[in-house]
Amino acid sequence: MTEIPEIMLNNGRKIPQFGFGVFLVKPSETAAAVTAALEAGYRHIDTAQMYGNEAEVGEAIARSGIDRADVFVTTKLNNGSHRPDDARRAFDNSLKALGFDYVDLFLIHWPLPTRYDGDYVSTWNTLEEFYRDGRARSIGVSNFQAHHLRRLHTECEIPPAVDQIEVNPYLTQDELRGFCAEHQIAVEGWSPIARSRALHDPTIDDIARNVRKTPAQVILRWHIERGDIVFPKSVNPERIRENIDIFDFELTGEDVEAISALNRNERTGPDPDTFDGT
Repeated sequence: MTEIPEIMLNNGRKIPQFGFGVFLVKPSETAAAVTAALEAGYRHIDTAQMYGNEAEVGEAIARSGIDRADVFVTTKLNNGSHRPDDARRAFDNSLKALGFDYVDLFLIHWPLPTRYDGDYVSTWNTLEEFYRDGRARSIGVSNFQAHHLRRLHTECEIPPAVDQIEVNPYLTQDELRGFCAEHQIAVEGWSPIARSRALHDPTIDDIARNVRKTPAQVILRWHIERGDIVFPKSVNPERIRENIDIFDFELTGEDVEAISALNRNERTGPDPDTFDGT
Protein backbone atom coordinates (compact mmCIF):
# COMPACT_ATOMS: atom_id res chain seq x y z
CA MET A 1 0.00 0.00 0.00
CA THR A 2 1.13 3.55 -0.75
CA GLU A 3 2.84 5.14 2.24
CA ILE A 4 1.34 8.59 2.71
CA PRO A 5 3.32 11.20 4.68
CA GLU A 6 1.80 12.62 7.83
CA ILE A 7 1.87 16.14 9.24
CA MET A 8 2.11 16.83 12.96
CA LEU A 9 -0.65 19.15 14.14
CA ASN A 10 -0.16 21.74 16.87
CA ASN A 11 -1.88 19.50 19.43
CA GLY A 12 0.52 16.60 18.86
CA ARG A 13 -1.79 14.53 16.66
CA LYS A 14 -0.89 13.48 13.12
CA ILE A 15 -2.92 13.90 9.94
CA PRO A 16 -2.29 12.13 6.61
CA GLN A 17 -1.14 14.75 4.12
CA PHE A 18 -3.13 13.20 1.29
CA GLY A 19 -6.77 12.22 1.47
CA PHE A 20 -10.07 11.80 -0.33
CA GLY A 21 -12.77 14.48 -0.56
CA VAL A 22 -16.49 13.92 -1.10
CA PHE A 23 -17.64 17.47 -1.90
CA LEU A 24 -20.45 17.31 -4.49
CA VAL A 25 -20.39 13.51 -4.46
CA LYS A 26 -24.00 12.33 -4.48
CA PRO A 27 -25.01 10.34 -1.41
CA SER A 28 -25.96 7.47 -3.71
CA GLU A 29 -22.38 7.39 -5.06
CA THR A 30 -20.49 8.19 -1.86
CA ALA A 31 -20.16 4.72 -0.30
CA ALA A 32 -18.80 3.24 -3.52
CA ALA A 33 -16.37 6.13 -4.03
CA VAL A 34 -15.05 5.96 -0.45
CA THR A 35 -14.75 2.18 -0.73
CA ALA A 36 -12.67 2.58 -3.89
CA ALA A 37 -10.50 5.17 -2.13
CA LEU A 38 -9.91 2.95 0.89
CA GLU A 39 -9.03 0.04 -1.38
CA ALA A 40 -6.55 2.30 -3.21
CA GLY A 41 -4.79 3.17 0.05
CA TYR A 42 -6.43 6.41 1.17
CA ARG A 43 -6.73 6.73 4.93
CA HIS A 44 -8.03 10.29 5.21
CA ILE A 45 -11.64 11.16 4.27
CA ASP A 46 -12.97 14.73 4.23
CA THR A 47 -16.72 15.33 4.40
CA ALA A 48 -19.08 17.97 5.83
CA GLN A 49 -22.58 18.31 7.17
CA MET A 50 -23.63 20.38 4.16
CA TYR A 51 -22.45 17.67 1.74
CA GLY A 52 -25.26 15.42 2.94
CA ASN A 53 -23.16 12.24 2.70
CA GLU A 54 -21.75 11.67 6.19
CA ALA A 55 -23.81 8.50 6.67
CA GLU A 56 -22.46 7.00 3.47
CA VAL A 57 -18.88 7.84 4.46
CA GLY A 58 -19.41 6.07 7.76
CA GLU A 59 -21.05 3.11 6.04
CA ALA A 60 -18.10 2.63 3.68
CA ILE A 61 -15.58 2.79 6.53
CA ALA A 62 -17.60 0.35 8.64
CA ARG A 63 -17.84 -2.14 5.77
CA SER A 64 -14.18 -1.83 4.81
CA GLY A 65 -12.88 -3.97 7.63
CA ILE A 66 -10.26 -1.31 8.34
CA ASP A 67 -9.85 -0.37 11.99
CA ARG A 68 -11.63 2.93 12.69
CA ALA A 69 -8.44 4.22 14.34
CA ASP A 70 -6.60 3.82 11.03
CA VAL A 71 -8.87 6.18 9.06
CA PHE A 72 -8.67 9.94 9.67
CA VAL A 73 -12.13 11.49 9.21
CA THR A 74 -12.96 15.19 9.01
CA THR A 75 -16.39 16.77 8.96
CA LYS A 76 -17.54 20.38 9.19
CA LEU A 77 -20.24 22.46 10.87
CA ASN A 78 -23.16 23.52 8.73
CA ASN A 79 -23.58 27.25 8.15
CA GLY A 80 -27.03 27.24 9.74
CA SER A 81 -25.75 25.79 13.01
CA HIS A 82 -23.30 28.36 14.38
CA ARG A 83 -25.16 29.24 17.55
CA PRO A 84 -23.79 27.13 20.43
CA ASP A 85 -26.86 24.96 21.06
CA ASP A 86 -27.35 24.45 17.33
CA ALA A 87 -23.69 23.51 16.96
CA ARG A 88 -23.99 20.96 19.76
CA ARG A 89 -27.01 19.33 18.13
CA ALA A 90 -25.36 19.38 14.72
CA PHE A 91 -22.21 17.76 16.06
CA ASP A 92 -24.23 15.04 17.78
CA ASN A 93 -26.06 14.43 14.50
CA SER A 94 -22.75 14.11 12.62
CA LEU A 95 -21.50 11.45 15.03
CA LYS A 96 -24.80 9.60 14.70
CA ALA A 97 -24.75 9.81 10.88
CA LEU A 98 -21.15 8.64 10.67
CA GLY A 99 -21.71 5.93 13.25
CA PHE A 100 -18.68 7.08 15.26
CA ASP A 101 -18.15 8.12 18.86
CA TYR A 102 -15.54 10.66 17.74
CA VAL A 103 -14.24 12.45 14.66
CA ASP A 104 -10.56 13.09 14.05
CA LEU A 105 -11.12 16.70 12.97
CA PHE A 106 -14.13 19.00 13.21
CA LEU A 107 -14.14 22.36 11.44
CA ILE A 108 -16.19 25.54 11.30
CA HIS A 109 -16.97 25.47 7.58
CA TRP A 110 -17.14 29.26 6.95
CA PRO A 111 -16.56 32.32 9.17
CA LEU A 112 -19.82 33.97 7.96
CA PRO A 113 -18.84 37.50 9.05
CA THR A 114 -22.16 38.95 7.86
CA ARG A 115 -24.26 36.54 9.96
CA TYR A 116 -24.69 35.89 13.69
CA ASP A 117 -23.63 39.50 14.36
CA GLY A 118 -20.18 38.51 13.14
CA ASP A 119 -19.78 36.17 16.10
CA TYR A 120 -17.82 33.05 15.22
CA VAL A 121 -15.98 33.15 18.56
CA SER A 122 -18.85 31.58 20.54
CA THR A 123 -19.04 28.94 17.81
CA TRP A 124 -15.35 28.22 18.27
CA ASN A 125 -15.80 28.07 22.03
CA THR A 126 -18.38 25.32 21.42
CA LEU A 127 -15.91 23.36 19.30
CA GLU A 128 -13.49 23.67 22.19
CA GLU A 129 -16.05 21.73 24.25
CA PHE A 130 -16.01 18.89 21.71
CA TYR A 131 -12.21 18.86 21.83
CA ARG A 132 -12.04 18.80 25.61
CA ASP A 133 -14.51 15.92 25.91
CA GLY A 134 -12.57 13.91 23.30
CA ARG A 135 -15.34 13.62 20.73
CA ALA A 136 -13.32 15.78 18.35
CA ARG A 137 -9.68 14.73 18.49
CA SER A 138 -8.69 17.99 16.77
CA ILE A 139 -10.62 21.15 15.84
CA GLY A 140 -10.02 23.74 13.19
CA VAL A 141 -11.56 26.12 10.72
CA SER A 142 -12.21 26.37 7.03
CA ASN A 143 -12.08 29.44 4.78
CA PHE A 144 -10.81 31.69 7.58
CA GLN A 145 -8.67 34.66 6.59
CA ALA A 146 -5.75 35.87 8.69
CA HIS A 147 -7.85 38.49 10.47
CA HIS A 148 -10.41 35.83 11.44
CA LEU A 149 -7.62 33.67 12.83
CA ARG A 150 -6.11 36.59 14.75
CA ARG A 151 -9.41 37.10 16.54
CA LEU A 152 -9.50 33.45 17.62
CA HIS A 153 -5.92 33.71 18.86
CA THR A 154 -6.83 36.80 20.88
CA GLU A 155 -10.16 35.68 22.33
CA CYS A 156 -9.95 31.89 22.59
CA GLU A 157 -7.90 29.35 24.49
CA ILE A 158 -7.33 26.57 21.94
CA PRO A 159 -5.78 27.52 18.59
CA PRO A 160 -7.12 25.95 15.39
CA ALA A 161 -5.17 22.88 14.33
CA VAL A 162 -5.88 23.52 10.65
CA ASP A 163 -7.31 26.08 8.25
CA GLN A 164 -8.87 24.49 5.19
CA ILE A 165 -8.73 27.08 2.38
CA GLU A 166 -8.95 27.23 -1.37
CA VAL A 167 -5.44 26.66 -2.74
CA ASN A 168 -4.31 25.85 -6.28
CA PRO A 169 -1.77 27.07 -8.85
CA TYR A 170 -4.00 30.04 -9.69
CA LEU A 171 -4.59 30.91 -6.01
CA THR A 172 -1.42 30.11 -4.09
CA GLN A 173 -2.48 31.94 -0.89
CA ASP A 174 1.15 32.60 0.06
CA GLU A 175 0.38 35.36 2.57
CA LEU A 176 -2.29 33.36 4.40
CA ARG A 177 -0.17 30.22 4.27
CA GLY A 178 2.68 32.22 5.79
CA PHE A 179 0.47 33.41 8.63
CA CYS A 180 -0.64 29.84 9.30
CA ALA A 181 2.97 28.61 9.30
CA GLU A 182 3.94 31.32 11.77
CA HIS A 183 1.13 30.25 14.12
CA GLN A 184 1.58 26.49 13.64
CA ILE A 185 -1.74 26.04 11.84
CA ALA A 186 -1.64 23.33 9.17
CA VAL A 187 -3.03 24.32 5.77
CA GLU A 188 -5.49 22.10 3.93
CA GLY A 189 -6.17 22.96 0.30
CA TRP A 190 -9.58 22.56 -1.31
CA SER A 191 -10.18 22.93 -5.06
CA PRO A 192 -6.57 21.75 -5.51
CA ILE A 193 -6.66 21.76 -9.31
CA ALA A 194 -8.82 24.90 -9.60
CA ARG A 195 -11.88 22.86 -10.60
CA SER A 196 -9.88 21.46 -13.53
CA ARG A 197 -8.99 24.94 -14.86
CA ALA A 198 -5.28 24.37 -14.25
CA LEU A 199 -5.12 21.00 -15.99
CA HIS A 200 -4.49 22.52 -19.41
CA ASP A 201 -1.97 25.14 -18.39
CA PRO A 202 1.06 24.96 -20.74
CA THR A 203 3.55 25.23 -17.86
CA ILE A 204 1.98 22.29 -16.07
CA ASP A 205 1.68 20.32 -19.31
CA ASP A 206 5.42 20.74 -19.95
CA ILE A 207 6.33 19.56 -16.46
CA ALA A 208 3.94 16.61 -16.75
CA ARG A 209 5.61 15.45 -19.95
CA ASN A 210 9.05 15.74 -18.38
CA VAL A 211 8.15 13.65 -15.33
CA ARG A 212 5.83 11.30 -17.25
CA LYS A 213 2.86 12.01 -15.07
CA THR A 214 -0.55 13.56 -15.69
CA PRO A 215 -1.13 17.29 -15.13
CA ALA A 216 -3.38 16.42 -12.18
CA GLN A 217 -0.65 14.33 -10.59
CA VAL A 218 1.85 17.15 -11.06
CA ILE A 219 -0.46 19.66 -9.37
CA LEU A 220 -1.19 17.32 -6.46
CA ARG A 221 2.54 16.69 -6.06
CA TRP A 222 3.10 20.46 -6.04
CA HIS A 223 0.74 20.72 -3.08
CA ILE A 224 2.56 17.93 -1.24
CA GLU A 225 5.97 19.51 -1.76
CA ARG A 226 4.72 22.89 -0.51
CA GLY A 227 3.45 21.22 2.65
CA ASP A 228 -0.29 21.48 2.02
CA ILE A 229 -2.73 18.77 3.06
CA VAL A 230 -4.82 17.92 0.01
CA PHE A 231 -7.78 15.66 -0.78
CA PRO A 232 -8.94 15.47 -4.41
CA LYS A 233 -12.31 13.96 -5.16
CA SER A 234 -13.58 11.62 -7.88
CA VAL A 235 -16.15 8.88 -8.27
CA ASN A 236 -14.09 7.16 -10.96
CA PRO A 237 -12.06 4.27 -9.45
CA GLU A 238 -9.32 4.65 -12.06
CA ARG A 239 -8.99 8.36 -11.35
CA ILE A 240 -9.06 7.70 -7.61
CA ARG A 241 -6.09 5.33 -8.02
CA GLU A 242 -4.32 7.75 -10.36
CA ASN A 243 -4.62 10.65 -7.90
CA ILE A 244 -2.84 8.78 -5.11
CA ASP A 245 -0.04 7.65 -7.43
CA ILE A 246 2.11 10.70 -6.71
CA PHE A 247 4.61 9.37 -4.21
CA ASP A 248 7.04 7.76 -6.64
CA PHE A 249 8.38 11.03 -8.09
CA GLU A 250 9.41 14.53 -7.01
CA LEU A 251 9.33 17.93 -8.64
CA THR A 252 12.45 20.04 -8.86
CA GLY A 253 12.60 23.31 -6.99
CA GLU A 254 12.36 25.05 -10.34
CA ASP A 255 9.20 23.12 -11.18
CA VAL A 256 7.58 24.09 -7.88
CA GLU A 257 8.51 27.74 -8.42
CA ALA A 258 7.21 27.69 -12.00
CA ILE A 259 3.83 26.35 -10.89
CA SER A 260 3.65 28.81 -7.99
CA ALA A 261 4.38 31.63 -10.43
CA LEU A 262 1.06 30.88 -12.18
CA ASN A 263 -0.75 32.57 -9.28
CA ARG A 264 -3.52 34.95 -10.38
CA ASN A 265 -5.19 35.41 -6.98
CA GLU A 266 -8.20 33.93 -8.77
CA ARG A 267 -10.87 32.16 -6.72
CA THR A 268 -13.18 29.45 -7.96
CA GLY A 269 -15.29 29.70 -4.81
CA PRO A 270 -16.79 32.46 -2.63
CA ASP A 271 -14.88 35.21 -0.88
CA PRO A 272 -14.75 34.38 2.86
CA ASP A 273 -15.05 38.07 3.74
CA THR A 274 -18.46 38.40 2.09
CA PHE A 275 -19.91 34.88 1.83
CA ASP A 276 -23.09 34.55 3.92
CA GLY A 277 -23.38 30.76 3.61
CA THR A 278 -26.40 30.69 1.31
